[in-house]
Amino acid sequence: MQCQVSDIGAALREARQEQGVSQRRLALRAGTSQDAVSRIERGAEASTLERFAQLMLALGRRPVIGLEPIGGAVPVDELGVANDLTPGERLREATGWNRVAAQMAGAGEQARREGHPATRSSEP
Repeated sequence: MQCQVSDIGAALREARQEQGVSQRRLALRAGTSQDAVSRIERGAEASTLERFAQLMLALGRRPVIGLEPIGGAVPVDELGVANDLTPGERLREATGWNRVAAQMAGAGEQARREGHPATRSSEP
């Protein structure tokens, strides 16, 4: 089964129904709630890749991610304003993004230390 990223909920529902598994049973298998499964299937909640993989693995499936090239050249206006920046401005912007990444990594590590449910591993 192939699906677009915007069809994750439909892909989950289709895989679940093909297996003849209820939302409640899937939630029990995957260690989440039936309500969470329902929200993802309805598109009311955007699933993380990790959660989607956890749910699909509970159905005996492994999601595969692929990339497709954009047809033709990417328009300059889609590349953002980086082309108009001086080398110094680009360096400052990159440094800022590195700071954001470090803060996110620190927050993730703190969440893991505190045992936040979103940081649970899908592996046994």
